[in-house]
Formats: sequence, structure tokens, C-alpha cells
Amino acid sequence: MLQTVTPNLHAVPSMRAPIVTIRCAKPRDLPGLREMIAELAAHHGDAAPITPEQLERDLFGRTPWITSLVAEAGGALIGFVPQYRAVEGARGMELHHLYVRPGHRGTGIGRHLVAKAREQAKMAGCEYLSVSAATGNFQAHRFYESERFVPRPVTGMRYLQKL
Repeated sequence: MLQTVTPNLHAVPSMRAPIVTIRCAKPRDLPGLREMIAELAAHHGDAAPITPEQLERDLFGRTPWITSLVAEAGGALIGFVPQYRAVEGARGMELHHLYVRPGHRGTGIGRHLVAKAREQAKMAGCEYLSVSAATGNFQAHRFYESERFVPRPVTGMRYLQKL
């Protein structure tokens, strides 16, 4: 027996995509930003210990530390991109490179550079200093550990885009 199916011809309301605005965060965005930060942390199985006061301090305080872009649609925030470890609410400084020329290695220059960076980070109100080293650079690993850096697990890829 052959059955015919009559398609459902109910009108489907057309959904117009909301107009999205990308802009710099403003003080009025703080509650929405804090909410999205918590959602991001939860997505990764983490907590978000950042307080509204820390976020306000770092975005709009007397000495702003970071900037953030937000995406807004229909009067609601729908996305953000901070230049900051937003989940932690912590100011930090990353030592992107530490280099001492071969003829000067082993003389303490690297330790002095790290000490000065640590001092500057503390003066800026930073709570951490971070540095990366290639996975096979065991000499660098030993050096950083001797300088009281604590290894952290690698949790993903690092991406770069030249501008």
C-alpha cells in the first residue's frame, strides 16, 4: 500500500537577523559582561571568581588595565572579547620572550630580567607573571622553574594572525 504524505504548509514566521553592533565596552555593560564571563567559565567546567568590582576597576578604573569589545543585539550583550584573563579577574603580565645572547648566558642576566619584570608587574598591580617555553626547550623549563614559575598544563592550541 502506498501512502502519500501531505506536507505541512503552515506559515513559518520569517526571523530577521538582529542588527548586531560591535563596540567598546561601556560601564553600563558590566553586569552583562560579568554574566558572559561566568557562562564561558561554566562552559569549560571552571568557576569565575572575578568580582564586579575587579571588572570595573580593570575596564574603567583610574588606571584602566584592559579593553574589551562587546557585541550587542536588541539591547542585549551577545558576545565579548577582552584582552584579559577575564574568568580570573586578575591582572597579569606575560613575558612573551626572554632572550640573552649566547655569550652572556649563565651570567645571571636572565634572572635580572625576570626580577625586573616581576618588580614592574607588582608595581602595576599584577597578580601573576607568565611565560611560555617550547615543549622541547628543557633548559628554559629548568630556568623558569628555578625562578619559581609553576608549570601549568597545556589546554589547547595557541593561534596567531599577522596584521
